[in-house]
Amino acid sequence: MNLARILSAVIVTFFLSATALAGKKEVPPSIEGTIKVSAEEVIELAESKPDLVIVDARKPSDYQKGHLEGAVNLPNTETTPESLAKVVGGKATPVLFYCNGIKCGRSVDASRKALAAGYTNIYWFRGGVEEWQAKGYPLAKD
Repeated sequence: MNLARILSAVIVTFFLSATALAGKKEVPPSIEGTIKVSAEEVIELAESKPDLVIVDARKPSDYQKGHLEGAVNLPNTETTPESLAKVVGGKATPVLFYCNGIKCGRSVDASRKALAAGYTNIYWFRGGVEEWQAKGYPLAKD
């Protein structure tokens, strides 16, 4: 009986550790169907595309601590075709997704949901807030 309990505990510990490690993976280097951009390119896009919608895919608490100027907060967990339609003008409207950085998968998830919903002009800022701040760019607070 003790052996069964020990084995059970080892298996549970293994799966919990694997799950925790899985959450710390870096996001993919690219997302098919999106255009990956750097912090400088985000600025260029904002200047050259007045209809650009910037979507912060992080939790509201992260957004409130600071976000890119003009960004709307649409957490990846709330990204649906309906919620996208409320914040993005049309399926060809340029939309940029970002989150905390290369260890945060929220913008990956949100971008993929937008692709699945038929959006065709998607930019992905992989470096997110981490890269933005590393370059010395300011964050806005509402």
